[in-house]
Amino acid sequence: MEILVLHGPNLNLLGEREPEVYGRTSLAKIDARLREVAAEHGASVDTFQSNHEGALIDRIQAACGTYQGIIINPGGITHTSIALRDALTASELPIVEVHLSNIHARESFRRTSLVSDIAIGQVTGLGPIGYELALLALLDRLK
Repeated sequence: MEILVLHGPNLNLLGEREPEVYGRTSLAKIDARLREVAAEHGASVDTFQSNHEGALIDRIQAACGTYQGIIINPGGITHTSIALRDALTASELPIVEVHLSNIHARESFRRTSLVSDIAIGQVTGLGPIGYELALLALLDRLK
């Protein structure tokens, strides 16, 4: 089983950018841990981060036939990108949405997700372990 993990804009700055909000764990450490957890469950993950909406959409469109599911932290485009939502919908893959911070307890503009209603679930506010929980939930759903 292969899972695609997508990280949106500014997530390359994890561990440095607003650590009081997003924590001190780097994206590289999150990705490494996801690979470990996936391997423990007989699966694999491919990870991809981009600050560009189009690059994320290209990866989603290329996912069909290769991956069985997608975990995505769309970052700031969670709240704005209809094109990202459309690509996720078109993939017809099960999706789990992840956010390190609790988007529902932050500024009002962050409380709307254009992804949540097409996802099988959303993990928000639990920090880096949220990615692991998303992976476990997705693997469980796929079995």
